[in-house]
Amino acid sequence: MRHLYVNGAWIPSASGEGVDVVNPATEEVIETVPAGWPGDVDTAVTAARAAFPSWSGTAPAERAKFLAAAAGLLEERAKDVAATIAADMGSPLGFALKVQTLMPAGVLASYGDLAESYDFDAGRVGNSQVVREPVGVVGAITPWNYPLHQVICKVAPALAAGCTVVLKPSEVAPLAAYALADIFHEVGLPPGVFNMVSGYGPVVGEAIASHPGIDMVSFTGSTRAGRRVAALAAQTVKRVALELGGKSANVILPDADMETAVKAGVANAFINSGQTCSAWSRMLVHWDQYDDAVRLAVDIARGYTTGDPLAEGTRLGPVVSAAQRDRVIRYINLGQEEGARLVLGGTDNPLDRGYFVEPTIFAGVSPGMSIEQEEIFGPVLAVVPFATEDEAVTIANGTPYGLAGAVWAGTEDKAMSVARRLRTGQVHVNGGRFNPLAPFGGYKQSGVGRELGQFGLEEYLEVKALHL
Repeated sequence: MRHLYVNGAWIPSASGEGVDVVNPATEEVIETVPAGWPGDVDTAVTAARAAFPSWSGTAPAERAKFLAAAAGLLEERAKDVAATIAADMGSPLGFALKVQTLMPAGVLASYGDLAESYDFDAGRVGNSQVVREPVGVVGAITPWNYPLHQVICKVAPALAAGCTVVLKPSEVAPLAAYALADIFHEVGLPPGVFNMVSGYGPVVGEAIASHPGIDMVSFTGSTRAGRRVAALAAQTVKRVALELGGKSANVILPDADMETAVKAGVANAFINSGQTCSAWSRMLVHWDQYDDAVRLAVDIARGYTTGDPLAEGTRLGPVVSAAQRDRVIRYINLGQEEGARLVLGGTDNPLDRGYFVEPTIFAGVSPGMSIEQEEIFGPVLAVVPFATEDEAVTIANGTPYGLAGAVWAGTEDKAMSVARRLRTGQVHVNGGRFNPLAPFGGYKQSGVGRELGQFGLEEYLEVKALHL
């Protein structure tokens, strides 16, 4: 069994218990990690608090060197880390390399650059000098769907800001976080600056959120769990950053390039087997083009080969666990019960073993249906018709979420005018690429705060006024 990483050393959990890590493609146990307990969190927080004065007092350029060295080592080990992620949570190997490993390495490097270039001295306001200082000890609680990226999105800006960290990776897919801890250890990050306690959310996660020695908690996961984290954190009035669920709309206006928009929409809905909080899981199409769009989406989705994440040509790996597969199947059944038309996929397991779900598309989806309102977190696309642009905007904004989305139109100006009306944290305009330096986060129940780039760094900074 693996150990916890606390105060610069690998130590056993005081609980003596473990959590089996299961390969979702084979259903085999591939590793066991500690099931930490609140005493382990307390030990990690003590180490982080002891390390904070020295780390926060380290020059930003020196902090940058550690982050740059870690990013370089992660790039060197990218193929091995990608293979770990493919086995840990089921991403096809090519996706695990490019998106799950190399993109996080780039984000880590970007915070090395930002730590060196960012002006922590905000300047003068009248007779006051305004400065930015690290918030303190950060508790980071991360999910399984992007098990390295989401860790780096929290840990990198926190370290760049001068904070120390106690991380709880998802117990479902923790192995990439272990690889990162190895890297931080090898580059010589000072003891106590980064600490990791694996274990279950209701035990370790709640201990982090409620711990009086933690100054800020940053959580990514379900909206339900986010509410719990926020409630626990409120008891000690600590800062909270939440990146939660989504039910993002891909709005295809009548004058758009339909084929391009549908192709990109299907790809986005099924990325990472649909286990992406920002997935465009709703495709909104005008009534006049609706049937054609549905047929095109089905034809495109048939090309999404389901299979072994390590096999060449696999485009859709398994979902992460038996519990997640059961959840997705329940939604597929519910969609049919509520009157939506299943036009592709269904409930049959396409392979003899593994937690696989076929690419699934629903037509005849009306606003208010469960599959139109609720986050499924699987390869399920709902195609929703609209009659007018105003109706499309109303449908797009008509869920409790507001994390991402897309708008396609004949001109950029037209697409931009609709994109500005969407109540969501980011919108892809006519196929605009994801930018890992731009702020990422949501409106409404999709969360509080932003990650990535300068906005992500500033989540971990306090603002102080020195009156002269």
